[in-house]
Amino acid sequence: MATVPPTTEVSEFAPDMTGLSETEKTHLIGVLRKVKEMEDEASLNQPYEGSLNKYTNVMKGWQFRWFVLDPISGQLNYYVSEEARKGNRPRGSVSLVGAVVSPTDEDSQTFNVNATNGEVFRLRAQDAKERQNWVSRLRAVVQRLNESLSLKNYRQSASPSEQIPGELQPAHIHHVNVSSDSPSNTLPHPTQTRTKRLYSSPASKESIHNAEQLIDQAETQKQQLVTNIERLPHSGAPITALDKECLLLKATSQSTVSCLEDCLNMLQEQDHTHYPHSDSEMEISKSMASISVDIKSSLPEISQNPQSSTSLNNMPHIVSDINHDDDVIDPSIDEEKELGGVEQHKSVILHLLSQLKLGMDLTRVVLPTFILEKRSLLEMFADFFGHPDMFLRIADQATPEARMLAVVEYYLCSFHVGRKGSLAKKPYNPIIGESFHCSWQVPASQQPGQSSKGTSKCRLTYIAEQVSHHPPVTAFYTECPEKRISMNSWIWTKSKFMGMSVGVVMVGDGNIHLLEHNENYTFTFPSAFGRSILTVPWMELGGKVNIHCQQTGHHASVTFLTKPFYGGKVHRVTAEVKNRSGVVICKASGEWNGLLELTYATGEKKQIDTARLAAVPKSVRPLDVQHPYESRKLWQHVTNSLKLGDLNTATEHKKQLEERQRQEEKHRKQTKKQWETQFFSKNGDGWIYKKPLT
Repeated sequence: MATVPPTTEVSEFAPDMTGLSETEKTHLIGVLRKVKEMEDEASLNQPYEGSLNKYTNVMKGWQFRWFVLDPISGQLNYYVSEEARKGNRPRGSVSLVGAVVSPTDEDSQTFNVNATNGEVFRLRAQDAKERQNWVSRLRAVVQRLNESLSLKNYRQSASPSEQIPGELQPAHIHHVNVSSDSPSNTLPHPTQTRTKRLYSSPASKESIHNAEQLIDQAETQKQQLVTNIERLPHSGAPITALDKECLLLKATSQSTVSCLEDCLNMLQEQDHTHYPHSDSEMEISKSMASISVDIKSSLPEISQNPQSSTSLNNMPHIVSDINHDDDVIDPSIDEEKELGGVEQHKSVILHLLSQLKLGMDLTRVVLPTFILEKRSLLEMFADFFGHPDMFLRIADQATPEARMLAVVEYYLCSFHVGRKGSLAKKPYNPIIGESFHCSWQVPASQQPGQSSKGTSKCRLTYIAEQVSHHPPVTAFYTECPEKRISMNSWIWTKSKFMGMSVGVVMVGDGNIHLLEHNENYTFTFPSAFGRSILTVPWMELGGKVNIHCQQTGHHASVTFLTKPFYGGKVHRVTAEVKNRSGVVICKASGEWNGLLELTYATGEKKQIDTARLAAVPKSVRPLDVQHPYESRKLWQHVTNSLKLGDLNTATEHKKQLEERQRQEEKHRKQTKKQWETQFFSKNGDGWIYKKPLT
């Protein structure tokens, strides 16, 4: 197992300085510290090697490999085994110049090395401490390589009077100190000795400065956290500095700040070395320029003449009565294409991260086009009814207990349909006034002892409307007159930046109304998290939700479990259903996108494999009969461009829609006009459909 060479603080090996003056003591300590730094520098110049597991796409799994880090050449090489290293060429290698080394949040051992050529080494250490040793070493080498390259480029671009003396070598600019006073024995990250930018184009100078300030603030907060942890006793207390949780918290905070620091260094280096820009680089800059924090809009004011204005106040969002007889079944929709992951768009992602800080509200952040799913959020919420037969089955149950169990079963199976692939993507942010309409044709229930409600088929209709822009609130409603069942919901999506993850809290609730039984089932929604946003993004759900029927007294508690740091499975969910008396009548556990097992009070067990449940395709009216502010019509040009892989054109169409919305909002404020919704009305903190089933 690879280890970091032990070091000691100056104070631990300083000689007896009795009788020396303060000036002499200071000078002696400075000399000893310099010697220590030179020793540390020498140790960092030595190859570092050890065993790691590497994920390979060829074998679709983890393979043992022997890795060698060569600080001089700046290469990370690997061999099949330690013995195979002798006399053989490396099985593979990657250059660390401009690379990003980032721990993942899927567990405490895995980390990624992202090279500038797009290659990714996905590696797993033996434990959390081993991972931190590798990450610290790799980042130290990356930092020195970047500084060396920056110094070289500066010498090439500076005038003779500005040249840095040749005898000033990169090794004298940056020294990485290893401190043993940290229980985790980790290397400090490069922020503490960051080399200031030598050159900046006017367009990027302010952005780089703002990013540096934010990272400096994060470094200060991280350092306070580390100091507080190190002040804890090492033993004999409920919480010690050597607890695994404390060590992990310390390493994670350091890794997060270091990763952001690496991003900033790459942005600085790219802006410096790529000036002037070539045609291809101008194309990347154009994509990066489209990512901005929408705090102040510099758009031209819209015309105050109602006849010439394209304002929404002229009500183009009004949709006349929808005839679902025009609906046609959607063709089968393939999984979202991966678009090569984020590696092809690393410059854009790093630019975006340079604008963000922990806890920042992402509502006003315009995200890059390549991460978009090819549909609106309004359409994505329709996936709650991807199993319409399970939803309508609720109304068919004979007893309150059976109906409550049917509600819970439907709820647990309603989330997996929304995922169109393994790569997490984001749907379009709906425009205020936008709406989406669809329906499903479902065979009527023919279960033993249950009536078919007099029809051979039932139609379930769905309508969604974006009722607010700030905050972003979506309301949606579905009903089936044949089954006398409806559902009214509203969701306010609150997104936050969480370092290497994005969290989305879904504030709001849903209400299933059974007219035949005069019962209402109210429930809340879990939070969603986009993980590993720098490498291969993936999504998980987390949080506790409640389902309650006031009329019968039945209630359920559902917990979506996020993946823990130490082992554990992803996408876990548990549920417990109780009757009016508080007696547990059912327990459920498993994966919300996989196998679920339900155990009833009678001892009976039932398994549902959601991965094998085929979603029922929805039916949507063709584009040529849709109104301008229906989702598919509104976003058709963005969607078509994404399907063709033309990200620049998609970005331009997306910007036009967003700019028009900002202009119209500004116009409403100037004219003091309130937005009028079409299908939903405000009801306390929530929203209700204006024409519900009665």
